[in-house]
Amino acid sequence: MPKRKILVTSALPYANGEIHLGHLLEYIQTDIWVRFMRMMGHECHYVCADDAHGTPIMLKADELGITPEVLIDDVHKRHLADFKDFSIDFSQYHSTHSKENKAISTDIYNQLNTAGFIKSHIVSQAFDPIKQIFLPDRFIKGDCPKCGATDQYGDNCEVCGATYSPTEIKNAKSTLSDVAPISKDSQHYFFDLPQFETRLKAWTNAGHLQTEVKNKLTEWFEQGLKQWDISRDAPYFGFQIPNVERKYFYVWLDAPIGYMASFKKLCSDQNLDFDEYFNLDSQTELYHFIGKDIVYFHALFWPAILMGANYRTPNAIFAHGFLTINGQKMSKSRGTFIPARTYLENLNPEYLRYYYAYKLNAKIDDIDLNLEDFKQRVNSDLVGKVVNIASRSAGFIVKRFDKTLSAHLVGGRLYHKFVNKGDEIATFYEARNYNLAMREIMKLADSANQYIDQQKPWQMIKEANKAAQVHDVASLAINLFRVLITYLKPILPTMAQQAQMFLNVDTLSWDEIKHPLTKHQINRFKPLMERIEEGQIENMLNASKQNQR
Repeated sequence: MPKRKILVTSALPYANGEIHLGHLLEYIQTDIWVRFMRMMGHECHYVCADDAHGTPIMLKADELGITPEVLIDDVHKRHLADFKDFSIDFSQYHSTHSKENKAISTDIYNQLNTAGFIKSHIVSQAFDPIKQIFLPDRFIKGDCPKCGATDQYGDNCEVCGATYSPTEIKNAKSTLSDVAPISKDSQHYFFDLPQFETRLKAWTNAGHLQTEVKNKLTEWFEQGLKQWDISRDAPYFGFQIPNVERKYFYVWLDAPIGYMASFKKLCSDQNLDFDEYFNLDSQTELYHFIGKDIVYFHALFWPAILMGANYRTPNAIFAHGFLTINGQKMSKSRGTFIPARTYLENLNPEYLRYYYAYKLNAKIDDIDLNLEDFKQRVNSDLVGKVVNIASRSAGFIVKRFDKTLSAHLVGGRLYHKFVNKGDEIATFYEARNYNLAMREIMKLADSANQYIDQQKPWQMIKEANKAAQVHDVASLAINLFRVLITYLKPILPTMAQQAQMFLNVDTLSWDEIKHPLTKHQINRFKPLMERIEEGQIENMLNASKQNQR
């Protein structure tokens, strides 16, 4: 298989809050894919960054009495710590408030402007007369103009689902000062998206998107593409638009460019060729993992900007659904709005990595974290099936056979059944159908446990003439465990590392499982994973409720 060069990104978390379990669905999904591609021998770079600009960050910093730079730096450290503890293995984790992003954003804007893709218009906007600031939609609340529901945001109604402009909302008030906003004119700069309609239609129909996403884009094309406002008025925390006073790039312009900027930083640090990955004739691969709520930005604006600035476009955009917990939206009052750190203080991160993998497929369906099923699934699959194979076999090898596996492999047919599943499981991983991969792996784990149950080594060991058979049975079981933990390595990197130490091997690779371990010395078995106890989940939910107060 030829070695591929791949660049992968996840959506940028906003630097105004903590990482929570909803965020982690995407980062775990992406990390599994990246780890798998690396196991296949491909050169795979995974970059991300904090999304550090915008009015909310400016206002939050002001409220805390600190500068936005101090705020985003503090959040950056916490985000990095959370990701590290969930084994999210970024090649580079940067910030959109960086010299690299400023340089690339400015350059792209200048290219778009020179090519005639930037237009300017006078627009009327909601303005807070007390705070003296133009109000983003999320800082306006009022009554829905369609159904009359109260306390709705300025851009959409959570009751009836209607979307509208802030000027349409009834009884509007600023969330900053609780006064009615006034209307004020300002000159704004727009990216002329309609100029790219023909090229975008060709791109969206060329296999870069999931079917559900492509169908949604067809609806947007039918409604007609609109020019996109890429400017914001001062005061604003972001990059100033070149040669324009008191105007800044809207956060959604420089955020996706942040992917390029993060990679640029990696290129500087590791002497990689940035142009090789972003030139129009690039032979490398570029993939974006995102949530379905930001498809519009990534599947229309982003490729159009890249086209307009003469950069390559993504090979594919992989969208996923939202996370629900116990069948409902995450809730602060129920304790199911769970920060990453709260989870980590109560539960093993690899429990969640496995459960998300067990649920995730290549579609954009929402994923439900049912906490009872989560407990049962982890305890049954990981502890009761996979770890159980090693724990019930290792003792015989260590105590009776000087820690050394038998010199030849019995049960070759069963072993080859395990190895021969590798290609199918690899196909599921690459296609992001992790759920199908997990089901195949657990079927194999069932086969291994059934084999041990049938052979009953704990009975055979009592018979003097059957020691050699026990040696063979336990050795095969350990080899079967090695295959399974290799297949699970992209999902359970920490457990895989511990298993490597137990197996006394340098690595766990897809290619090496073709060759079983014979006459090989292992180490004493130490428990690889504990069962989830009921109290742990309760403690996590209670702690989440406390954190919201």
